[in-house]
This record gives sequence, C-alpha cells and structure tokens, in this order.
Amino acid sequence: MDDEVFRALADPSRRQLLDRLNAQNGQTLRELCAGLAMARQSVSKHLAVLEGANLVATVWRGREKLHYLNAEPINAIADRWINQYDRRRVQLFADLKTALEAETMSDNDFVYTTYIKTTPERLWRALTDPEFTKQYWGVHFETEWTAGAELVWYQGDVRIEGPGQTVVEYDPYRRLAYTWHHMTPEFAKAVDLDDDVYERARQEPLSTATFELEPAGDQVKLTLVHSGFEPGSAIRELVREGWVELISDLKSFVESTPELRLETAS
Repeated sequence: MDDEVFRALADPSRRQLLDRLNAQNGQTLRELCAGLAMARQSVSKHLAVLEGANLVATVWRGREKLHYLNAEPINAIADRWINQYDRRRVQLFADLKTALEAETMSDNDFVYTTYIKTTPERLWRALTDPEFTKQYWGVHFETEWTAGAELVWYQGDVRIEGPGQTVVEYDPYRRLAYTWHHMTPEFAKAVDLDDDVYERARQEPLSTATFELEPAGDQVKLTLVHSGFEPGSAIRELVREGWVELISDLKSFVESTPELRLETAS
C-alpha cells in the first residue's frame, strides 16, 4: 500500500485535488472540477487513483458522491518510516500528515477509511460484541441490535442512556449506525472533561456514527462516517483524534486476536 500512496502523491494534479479537499472536504466531482484546468474525465481518473491509494474516501448522499480526504495512509507511512530517517526527513512526513489532517471542512462530517485483514463477519463481531468492544475500546453496548432499538452505553462502570440514543441502522456485515451517547455528568467525570467543554457538549444534539464494511480481497474496507455536528462542535473536537486512535486499535485487535484473525491457507 505504501507504494500506491507514494505513486498517488507523486502527481501534482492529484496533490492539487488533495489540497482542494483539505480546504473544503466532502465535495462532488462537479465541485472539484470547478476552476481547474483539467477535463472532468481527467479529474475522475485522478480521484480513482487517490481512492485506490486510500487517500480519498467516498460517501454517497442520495445521488451525490462526496469525496473526503483520508489521512490514514499518511499516518501509516509516518509510523512505518519514522524511525528510519533523520529528523529533517521525518519532519517532511509530519508536515504532510499535519496538512492532510487540517480541519476546514465544509459540512463538519468526520470521515475515515482503513483496510483490515479480516472478514466482514469477524469485523462486525468486533464492532458489536461486548466481549470484544471492551477489550480494545473499554466500551460496550446493551441493545437488541435492531433499527430503532434503545442503545445503552457503558463506559467502564458508567451507564449512559437517554432519549434518542438508539440504533439507527443494522444491516449485518455491511452497515451499522447508531447515535452517539449523551454527555452526562458521570461520563464527564469519568473521562475528566473540563467544565466548559462539558457544558458546551451537553447542549449539542446527538450525532450519528456510521460504519460501512466492504469486502476487498482478503481485507475489509471500513469507512467510518461521524455526522450531525453543529458548526464549532465541542463533541466533534473530542472525537476527532479519538476516532483515529480507536480505529487503529480496532485494526490491531482484529488482526491479532485468534477468534477474529483471518486464517490463511498454509
């Protein structure tokens, strides 16, 4: 995958498209073409290369295909090479990583895509089974796992429930969505939230986390979309870096846990 990322970044036109997504995320092909001295077909081909390298994630909204910059491959490259280069070269990776993670998004959605060597069935279990969510997340859910069902969160010993905290979609091995939890005083105390952040967060409407699973050879393409944030959302700021760490922990957990690891033929 590293080679694909480097090849994708080597083209100035593709870097220009990433710059445009960095400035305004969640754009359609038409929006990305506007003002560019490139034919629509060329833009479409470049986006396909970026998507193939996992530098761009796509989400369908009705008939529109929205494109989001995805920093996961940059994180992976930085982690892979960071100890093998001198400080100056490492800083180049860090600058690129920072640029690709800059937050000037137009619609406030958080979109993140990664590839996990497992099957949809095993990944689904890791996302829903409390036996596993406790291990890599420290969280588990109490619910019937049907659309519209009440969803009770447990953050360690803290129980979190309330109006609207439900399962939104439940399409096994393909798509899972649920509302994010209420910001309760008990939760704020458990995670040591600052009082001002807690006061802002508790007044926000509930957002929604959606997981989309798509088979990709011996891997699963996992796309996380966390949406429904207000401009300047305190909750979005809280979960932004947390999701990056959590998805990384999920990937490591699934690929290293015997019950979930993809067995390959010997």
